[in-house]
Amino acid sequence: MSEEIYHIPALFEEALDGLAIHPGGVYVDVTFGGGGHSRGILSRLGPEGKLYGFDRDMDAFRNVPDDSRFTFVHSNYRYLTNFLRYHGEEKVDGILADLGVSFHHFDSADRGFSFRNDAPLDMRMNRLGGITAAEYLASCDEKELTGILRTYTDLKKPYAVAKAIMSRRAKGAITTTFELADTVRPALNPRQEKKEMAQVFQALRIEVNGEMEALKRFLQASADALKEGGRLAVITYHSIEDRIVKNFIKTGNVEGIEEKDFFGRVETPWKAVTRSPLTASEEEVERNPRSRSAKLRIAEKI
Repeated sequence: MSEEIYHIPALFEEALDGLAIHPGGVYVDVTFGGGGHSRGILSRLGPEGKLYGFDRDMDAFRNVPDDSRFTFVHSNYRYLTNFLRYHGEEKVDGILADLGVSFHHFDSADRGFSFRNDAPLDMRMNRLGGITAAEYLASCDEKELTGILRTYTDLKKPYAVAKAIMSRRAKGAITTTFELADTVRPALNPRQEKKEMAQVFQALRIEVNGEMEALKRFLQASADALKEGGRLAVITYHSIEDRIVKNFIKTGNVEGIEEKDFFGRVETPWKAVTRSPLTASEEEVERNPRSRSAKLRIAEKI
C-alpha cells in the first residue's frame, strides 16, 4: 500500500522546517502511520543521522522505509522514554507528532472508524489489545457516556445521544457502525447530521484508545527526552488537543497551571517557536481537505 493512499501528511514542509533538522541528529516521529513525515526527515538527515518511528498499529509496519537509519517501534507514543532508553538513546534532537487519524483507518471498512461503511464497531488503533467500541458501549453507563460526549464533541444535546444509545442497548448490543449510526441519528440535528455523527464516532474513538491520556503522557515524556535546544513539533486536529499542547508549551504542564519565579516569569522548559499555530494554506486544503483543521505548534527545549 502506498504512503499516499495510507495517509497524506498535513503541514509537511512546515513541520520539517520547524524541527530545524541537522544531518547528524537523532529524531523521533511518534505517529509514523504512512511514513510521509518520516521520509521527509530522512531526506534531511546525513549518513550518521537516526530516526525512530513509533506506531501502535502494526498495519503501519508495511510502510517502513528500507533505510538503515530508521528504526520502527511498535508502541504507543506515551511510552516514548522507555523505548528510547531501550534503544540506547537518552536524549534526542527533535520529536514530531501528527495526531490526525490516517486515511487508512477511516477508509478501511473493517476497522469501524467511519459510519460510511457497515463494519464491526472496533475503533482500536492497536487491534492486539484493549476493548472495542462495541464493548465500551455495552459496559458504560449513561452518565459516563454523556460526559465523554460533552468533553470530546460540540454536540448541543450530548445527553440525548447517550439516552438513545442506552435505550437501544436495552434491546440488544450495538455491534456495528451502521447500528450505532441508526441509533443516534434521531438525536442529532438533521441539518448537521454528518458533522454531528462524525463527532459521536470521534468521541468514542478518543475514549476507546485513551487518546487524551496518551497525549498528556507523551508531552510530559518529550520534555525529558529532548536535548537542550531540541525541537518539539505537534500537529493537532481538534480544539481539545490543541489546548493541551498550547498549555504544555506555555506552562510546562498539561493542566496549564502557571508557576512563576521570583520575577513573575512563568517557569516552563519551553520557548514557543510559533506564538500562534501554523495552519494549512488554501492550496494545501484544496489538495487535502482533511488538513483544514490541522494546527501546528513548535517549541524549543530550553
